[in-house]
Amino acid sequence: MIERPAAVAGLFYPDDPSVLTHQLDQLLDEAQPVEIIPKAIIVPHAGYVYSGAIAASAYRSLIPMADQITRVILLGPCHRVPVIGMAISRAENFITPLGPVKIDQDAARLALTLPHVFVMEEAHSQEHSLEVQLPFLQRVLHEFQVLPIVVGEASTKEVSELLQLLWGGPETLIAVSSDLSHYHNYETACQLDQRTTHLIESLDYQQIHYDDACGRNPVKGLLYTAIQQKLKIKTVDLRNSGDTAGSKDRVVGYGAYLLYS
Repeated sequence: MIERPAAVAGLFYPDDPSVLTHQLDQLLDEAQPVEIIPKAIIVPHAGYVYSGAIAASAYRSLIPMADQITRVILLGPCHRVPVIGMAISRAENFITPLGPVKIDQDAARLALTLPHVFVMEEAHSQEHSLEVQLPFLQRVLHEFQVLPIVVGEASTKEVSELLQLLWGGPETLIAVSSDLSHYHNYETACQLDQRTTHLIESLDYQQIHYDDACGRNPVKGLLYTAIQQKLKIKTVDLRNSGDTAGSKDRVVGYGAYLLYS
């Protein structure tokens, strides 16, 4: 069996299962409940001490759907190696301290029918943007499979084509991993992230640029698809590392968004 071991446990989140479970439960308990049934979510991917509370505000909305969601299409940007297109893994399981997460092989085979999707293990081996989402999914869902996809230099329409192919019904959740602005002072970051959030809420994918969100390519593909699917969007949290666990001199922005019918 091919497995992708956890790469950032003990760095971005606890590597002890009991400590990790306690932290996830605390983050989820403290998140404000939202009476929305999302088809898709946008969540941040920093260390849990920085962005975990923001991510939890989106993941909490999935708890009432825990039995319904059996497949998660998970997209995030690449931080370690250059990727032209979108990369999946041959692994059958992605491992976290909470156990294995089964990879949806049927979805993988379907994704590989597109010319801009390919297998690239090195894109996944150290990538944190996808891995940090898995413990949240393990804690809020029951029986599910996931297809992790590293999105590199891919066009909005290429990402959307993949999403439409794997869109499915209420059993399928689309999750996009992205932080917002990087390394500005607190006041500048707040202004930039408010602007980006306004663009996301307006589904104005064309105006989201390089410095607005590290996961801009999957975000833009999702927003383009949301227009086709006639989805609405709600911001459930918007903060930065200066609000959570860092100084206000050089911050990273985090937003959580729900897309729904």
